[in-house]
Amino acid sequence: MTGLRILLLFGYICWGITAPLLAQNWTTTPVTAQKGMVVSDHPEATKVGVEILQKGGNAIDASIAVQFALAVVYPEAGNIGGGGFLVYRPAKGEAVTLDYRETAPAAATQDMFLDAKGEADPMRSVVGTLAAGVPGTVDGMWQAHQRYGKLSWKELVEPAWLLAGRGFLLTEQQAEKLNAFREYFIKYNGTPVDFYLKNRWKAGDRMRQYALSLTLERIMNEGREGFYAGQTADLIVEEMRRSNGLISYADLAGYKSVWRMPYSFDYKGYRIHSMPPPSSGGIVLHQLLYVSGQHPLKKWGHNSAEAIHLMAEAERRMYADRAHYIADPDFVKVPIAQLTDPAYLNERMASYSPVKATPSAEVGAGTLRPEADQTTHYNVVDAEGNAVSVTTTLNGLYGCMVVVGDAGFLLNNEMDDFAAKTYSPNSFELQYGQANLVAPGKRPLSSMTPVIIEKDGKFILALGAAGGPTIITAVYQVMLNVLEYGLNVQAAVSAPRVHHQWLPDVLRVEEGRIKAATLKKLEKMGHTVKTRAHIALLNAIHRLPDGTLQGGAEPRGDAAAAGY
Repeated sequence: MTGLRILLLFGYICWGITAPLLAQNWTTTPVTAQKGMVVSDHPEATKVGVEILQKGGNAIDASIAVQFALAVVYPEAGNIGGGGFLVYRPAKGEAVTLDYRETAPAAATQDMFLDAKGEADPMRSVVGTLAAGVPGTVDGMWQAHQRYGKLSWKELVEPAWLLAGRGFLLTEQQAEKLNAFREYFIKYNGTPVDFYLKNRWKAGDRMRQYALSLTLERIMNEGREGFYAGQTADLIVEEMRRSNGLISYADLAGYKSVWRMPYSFDYKGYRIHSMPPPSSGGIVLHQLLYVSGQHPLKKWGHNSAEAIHLMAEAERRMYADRAHYIADPDFVKVPIAQLTDPAYLNERMASYSPVKATPSAEVGAGTLRPEADQTTHYNVVDAEGNAVSVTTTLNGLYGCMVVVGDAGFLLNNEMDDFAAKTYSPNSFELQYGQANLVAPGKRPLSSMTPVIIEKDGKFILALGAAGGPTIITAVYQVMLNVLEYGLNVQAAVSAPRVHHQWLPDVLRVEEGRIKAATLKKLEKMGHTVKTRAHIALLNAIHRLPDGTLQGGAEPRGDAAAAGY
């Protein structure tokens, strides 16, 4: 496998797998504010969100503005051509979630990513328009605004429109990533696009996106129809015809975001709200926290060999369940109650040894009792105490690499989150069972895990991450860092991370950040330890007992926290 192919298949959301780690500032000091706070993966998007709050907008308003701003200033993941999940906890009322995940086009088939021999072809579901699901972002933002918005739609989209036309300054990481994917932008687009230059990008260059600004102007003036109908829809369908994609006018017109009840559960006096299926995040997080709660993590110590070993053993078992049982609930019955039953989880961990790793080859999905996805994450808390946690994605870094001609935005490659063939690895080396096979209109299984936590009826923590399958484990670890180990939110976000996902049977650790003696002890237990530059990108907001808001921005990327 060539270096570029490795970069293409495994360097998407998990940029740290292949890219050198740029200079990091491992700060442990959080940003503080008294009224409102925004944390996102780009300073310009964070600034837009804070300005909306100061203008009198609420948390939903700011989250919409941040989403559109990220589509401009964070093209590797921020999007209008992808989808995502939103968790909203109003200061007064019940938490809700919005699923604006992409869907498979009506023309999609179960075997569309198999080659002539019936084997999965990893390239077909990763690059080119065949990899694109029907985008859900614009509809999701529109639905959120119709239900909860305070400011006008135009006021929320306008900052992104202005940024696209005026341009923004590239960070060092963004310049490096754009340069690394230059040949794919050229190969998979028939005409020049704004994501590459004749020469290489460098930090401080100004990127302007005129075609995108015109698309945003249509969305700003026409609302949802400015994307799913009219000129933008024409441009999307023309792109499909030009490059053999599947998305049709009917797919666009028929796309609908879904308001869902949150996946909520209790942990040691905390009430945790996350996403239900087609996200696997809430269920797997529930499983992992239950297992953690049965062991003395604090006594063992933060990132001790004993704690890391337990987390890895729990993760390998729960990711095996994830692969087999969890999928779009509109197409399969997901056995949530059985998967999170304490008796079942105790059975799953019965083979756990505190001194020896269990080979993943010996771990399959559990036997249930009869019933009795480049990503970016941002958080917003407003002055009234309303909290929003949003994870949004193109799936891979820059999605399927295709920019819709004359529309200026990248399409997702979310179809790679389906199983091309049962238990055939996708670009994140994840394997899926029959429940997650492709079907028209189906939403692919996701790892996105936006979370809002409350205690005694009050908001205390919002967090979520980017990083494909590492999202869930990163959220899990940062929650433990705050709730179990008592770290402040920035220290919790900056702390070293580890990851296990069942298959491949590898314990990933961040390079140079876990003590050598600890790694040696884990290897002696039987773990195959491999390093990578970083694991996931996570942002969080923590509310202290006195009401002060603390922002934890991801130091592994270009994230920024700000408030007022």
